[in-house]
Amino acid sequence: MSKQPSSRLSPPVPKRESVILEQLGHTRCDPYAWMKDPDWQQVLRDPGRLRPDIREHLEAENAYAADVLAETEDLQATLLEEMKARIPATEESVPVPDGPWLYNRRFERGAQYPLHVRTPRPASEEPATEGQEQETAGPEEILLDVTARAQGHDFYSLGGAAVSDDHGLYAFSEDTQGSEVFRIHLKDLTNKDQATDAMLWGEEAGPGQPGPVESSTGAFAFSPDSEWLFWIWRDDNGRPARLYRRRTRPQPGEPLEDILVYEETDPGFFLNLSVSASRQWIMLERGDHDTNETLLIPAADPQAAPVSFAPLVRGERYSLTHWGDCFIILTNRAEPGASSPGQAVDFTLMQAPDRPTPQQEWTPFLPQAPGHFLLQVSAGRDFLAWSERFEGNERIYVLARKDALALRPAENGSPSEGGPDLREIARSVQMDEPAYDLTLLGILEYDRPVLRYVYQSPTTPPHWYDLNIETGARILRKVRDVPSGHDPQAYETRRLFAPARDGEMVPITVLMKRGTKLDGSAPLLLYGYGSYGISMEAAFSTTTLSLVDRGWIHAIAHVRGGSEKGWNWFLEGRGRKKPNTFTDFIAVARHLITEGYTSPRRIVAHGGSAGGLLMGAVTNMAPELFAGIAAQVPFVDMLNTMSDTSLPLTPPEWPEWGNPLTDPEAYALIASYSPYDNVRQADYPAILAMGGLSDPRVTYWEPAKWIARLRDIAQGGPFLCRINMEAGHGGSSGRYTRLKEVALVQAFALWCLKQSK
Repeated sequence: MSKQPSSRLSPPVPKRESVILEQLGHTRCDPYAWMKDPDWQQVLRDPGRLRPDIREHLEAENAYAADVLAETEDLQATLLEEMKARIPATEESVPVPDGPWLYNRRFERGAQYPLHVRTPRPASEEPATEGQEQETAGPEEILLDVTARAQGHDFYSLGGAAVSDDHGLYAFSEDTQGSEVFRIHLKDLTNKDQATDAMLWGEEAGPGQPGPVESSTGAFAFSPDSEWLFWIWRDDNGRPARLYRRRTRPQPGEPLEDILVYEETDPGFFLNLSVSASRQWIMLERGDHDTNETLLIPAADPQAAPVSFAPLVRGERYSLTHWGDCFIILTNRAEPGASSPGQAVDFTLMQAPDRPTPQQEWTPFLPQAPGHFLLQVSAGRDFLAWSERFEGNERIYVLARKDALALRPAENGSPSEGGPDLREIARSVQMDEPAYDLTLLGILEYDRPVLRYVYQSPTTPPHWYDLNIETGARILRKVRDVPSGHDPQAYETRRLFAPARDGEMVPITVLMKRGTKLDGSAPLLLYGYGSYGISMEAAFSTTTLSLVDRGWIHAIAHVRGGSEKGWNWFLEGRGRKKPNTFTDFIAVARHLITEGYTSPRRIVAHGGSAGGLLMGAVTNMAPELFAGIAAQVPFVDMLNTMSDTSLPLTPPEWPEWGNPLTDPEAYALIASYSPYDNVRQADYPAILAMGGLSDPRVTYWEPAKWIARLRDIAQGGPFLCRINMEAGHGGSSGRYTRLKEVALVQAFALWCLKQSK
């Protein structure tokens, strides 16, 4: 049992106001439903409107958590300084070429936020040797000083920033409270007499000029003729509901208005906006986790109504990449004439003419290959690149258009049946490490044969490479600098596999100091997520090194619900199969114990958001394994949340979890593992639950209610709740400030091991 901490304060004792909920023949009592502010929509946009009694309780929780962990304050400060020392005081991104300019971001010494800048592009920008800085042909121009924009705000998030195709306009979206409700501003880059931050749209715009775009999701796109800005509107319940366009350069006397282009009627659908790399199509994607459809607007006629490329089919997904005279389609639709029924689970590439084309007329391009999970596609005029995951690691392939055309028979435009696998004739990029992350950034410009990718691993800092697809020459553009020093040979990465209860083998990525004894004595931090098909990559983390340098082992459990072993790995951890995510994580913990990596009560588990659901579930199921649980923005009040249709993500999330309002089986299953509803009388480890007051995804009352119920029912602990009163789902902003929360989690982990002795 955990030692009770010395604290000057007693745990907060919130009032209990029982609310009886009847649903599908079930009755449940929620004593802490009052923690949800009835005007929560307004609180998201103005946190000052939080009801006083709720604010008082959250502040009492924050005070108690701070008091319990007061003895770790010096440790938190030490960890923070270590993490800051691994970040370059000044840092610059790899420039992105675009027409006559090179665009990039850089941090001035000690700055929390970057400058967005551009410089004129030289005639030949490739360095002669690897690592040489890219030359420029003129002075730097500051497009956006993010530090200046963030001044006066406790929280600041830049949602997006983009330049128009004619390079004369610059738009950016910003959120100043963490609610993910963005404003979009527009600058004129052609008027050199304007001050750096003078706006065409925005609070700083001149007299008579329009204000910013309000209530945006932060997503926007310029039309390729630079005359229109398309943007997505967020409704009062926080959902993307409409696509608008606004003229960027109105004619004299023309009123500036936001013109409705499309309105989404399905409350469960998300909207995503993009422009094809060929600059010929504006694309609006609508859909949920299971189903989607793409609407097209021709770039030559940006005022045209959007038209569906192919009709929506429930259970089928597709995304479009325009390539020459066709679309390459990444889809899970079953291939024509497939020998086995059902969908292409790991996705396939198909092709169709560059016009609206129903699914029945699509033809195969890259057939599905068992175990090859296709991730993304990028197109240039003469080349096509795609990435895929095989045996847990990524590969990149690049195909020349001339080679693809050589395989295209004249009668139907598809590759020859029984012909060579395109992987055999494409150029491939892969690495020789047991676990690594290879990220395809894409073909940089449609008319130039240069592809950029990033390679890293738990021991190797990120390396940015440019590959000249025509010549095969590879140029190292940048290596992430670790100013305090980093020796990759001092660490070891391993890829392990834990047997799950049904015989599946669950991958584990392990990072530790080379030579660590596997006698069960090492403390271990076990991280997990396991939802939405999101893969937890084997990436480099400077923050993780603080624990590893103190003798800890860091492990990532690649549980079902993610896509590390393909899309079926996701399908086996969602909906009615969601419990696999939790039992996989427990199996990983027990395998690491069996193999001598650690011991019971020497594990601290860590996860956030849907990974916080994982934390709550495994704590209820196997509390004896853990010394502590760090749950950031944890999705733990699951049954109530998935039954509340007013919340932003509830209808869109039903495909992932099930709908407990209409489906008795979904109700029973969610009720069986919802962390808030399954706290039991057992010896629980110490728990730190962290939330954000302005979080629209996992609302602040979820961790607050969970901690209150833990104190009511469970033994052990302590149970701590910390709500960031100035932030949302992503926590604090700023490259240094955000590290304070990372340092808190690590200090809590170290403290848990001390308490459990």
